[in-house]
Amino acid sequence: MLGPQMWASARQGLSRGLSRNARGWASGEGKKVDIAGIYPPVTTPFAANAEVDYGKLEENLHKLGTLPFRGLVVQGSTGEFPFLTSSERLEVVSRVHQVMPKDKLLLAGSGCESTQATVEMTVSMAQVGADAVMVVTPFYYRGRMNSSALIHHYTKVADLSPIPVVLYSVPANTGLDLPVDAVVTLSQHPNIVGMKDSGGDVTRIALIVHKTRKQDFQVLAGSVGFLLASYALGAVGGVCALANVLGAQVCQLERLCLTGQWEAAQKLQLRLIEPNTAVTRRFGIPGLKKAMDWFGYYGGPCRAPLQGLSSADEEALRVDFSSNGWL
Repeated sequence: MLGPQMWASARQGLSRGLSRNARGWASGEGKKVDIAGIYPPVTTPFAANAEVDYGKLEENLHKLGTLPFRGLVVQGSTGEFPFLTSSERLEVVSRVHQVMPKDKLLLAGSGCESTQATVEMTVSMAQVGADAVMVVTPFYYRGRMNSSALIHHYTKVADLSPIPVVLYSVPANTGLDLPVDAVVTLSQHPNIVGMKDSGGDVTRIALIVHKTRKQDFQVLAGSVGFLLASYALGAVGGVCALANVLGAQVCQLERLCLTGQWEAAQKLQLRLIEPNTAVTRRFGIPGLKKAMDWFGYYGGPCRAPLQGLSSADEEALRVDFSSNGWL
């Protein structure tokens, strides 16, 4: 349970105008934190005994820290957060906070199924160093997760969060799209700064950008597969699993889009589609971790019940990278 002191701490953080430092939070003058840029959703390394390998996590973070990312997303879907205990989720974020460069944003996944648990996790994530939280839609009772329920949930979380909130819609995992009308309503909340949309529907992304254009609200694409299209339609960045492997190339795609070099951006985007699909929809986290092993990072095993790739799947994964010139 969230004790009275923690509830009071959450409210006090908001009453101070959410001003913190250059890395995060709103300015205290009505301007929300700028989340524009590319973020790799960091994987959680496991040892052979299925325990979190914090040493390998630190090694990966040092390598990722050499690339021009806006920040890191920790405990998103790629981080296997449903398979971690609450204490592990917080410890991972704490370790990342200790290692990552201070000019980068740390976005931590704090979503849980209940509003109460999400508020508790959100406050705890702030205490261990998160600059903002990314809150996935609750979905177990998805038949009742209509706009009214989701607006109530996110409003309560944002009201009590001492750090900014990013909405997170990932229908491939939850079976639930955060409705556009709910996003529009929530975009008006002073402590909700944006959204990560992983659905891949660029028409929907365009509609959200259009309908929230009068708010200080930013949209992040949830995959490299539709990053160029999202930039063209007004998104400001992406949380991209493939950036754990081809981080420099994903950042290059960002630069080409931002500088209007659309022909070069298109050529690069096309070469990234197959490897991106391979490490997301086709082979998922096991495929991403295998690719990380090939590209000098530690991927390692997933935590059960996720299983590693078969030899046939591993070969197919290799083809998706090599046929596009990445291996």
